[in-house]
Amino acid sequence: MGIVIGIDVGGSTTKIVGINGEQIQSPMFITATDPVTSLFGAFGKYIYDNGIQLSDIEQVMLTGVGSAFVDSPLYGLPTSKVDEFLANGLGARHATDIDQLIVVSMGTGTSFVRIDGEKIEHIGGMAIGGGTLQGLSRLLLKTHDFRQIAAIAEKGDVTRVNLQIGDICNRPLPDLPVHATASLFGKADSNASQEDIAKGIIYMVLQTIGGAAVLSAFNSPIKDFVLIGNLTKFPQCHEVFPNMEKIYGVRFHIPQYAEYRTAIGAALAYIKKEK
Repeated sequence: MGIVIGIDVGGSTTKIVGINGEQIQSPMFITATDPVTSLFGAFGKYIYDNGIQLSDIEQVMLTGVGSAFVDSPLYGLPTSKVDEFLANGLGARHATDIDQLIVVSMGTGTSFVRIDGEKIEHIGGMAIGGGTLQGLSRLLLKTHDFRQIAAIAEKGDVTRVNLQIGDICNRPLPDLPVHATASLFGKADSNASQEDIAKGIIYMVLQTIGGAAVLSAFNSPIKDFVLIGNLTKFPQCHEVFPNMEKIYGVRFHIPQYAEYRTAIGAALAYIKKEK
């Protein structure tokens, strides 16, 4: 089998990865002003940087909202499209040996995909995600750059903007420790620093997604959640989700190449079909 290229085309960003045999090869992220420019820029840079000839490529698999803009084969290569939720499931499932889990895809918004053995099912989503984080940061921090937001937040103290159980009660509540959040931004005032606001925004988005993920598994045996998408790169994930694990008795997993798992899943859809 030749190289199978998986491409996740967003509105202005494209993630691309090759699978050669069993190996994931050099994931890459490209930003442009529109999906078509982003797609062709990513593909050209990927094959050039990796020394890949067009004749080495067996199949190109496209997914993501931006793939709707592409109606012809890419550079004359065999090209197919994959449902994004299926790609999310296949990409996340490939990263773990857990049979029952929920994939939490944290993109512009957030989607939830349940995996039960070989069954992959989209069970819903929410309009909170990276787009929410960027929009609030534009309004409150005057930037929408993820790296800059994360860097500002590193110096912040979330307890200065979030109301905690310990602020309103001098002892833990049933199943809720004193450090659990009682109200997101419930303690914020007009003198809050940019650093505290930045951390509060990130915590608000991540905690809301984590809480919704846990509720999506309610009345089921699922205790494992695989996080994928761009938001997994925020260092605050390693603060928020371990705390939620302790409160809810669940496990959140961030696999290697978490932000590329949808592109990986797109390539795997072809490989799985050919086996």
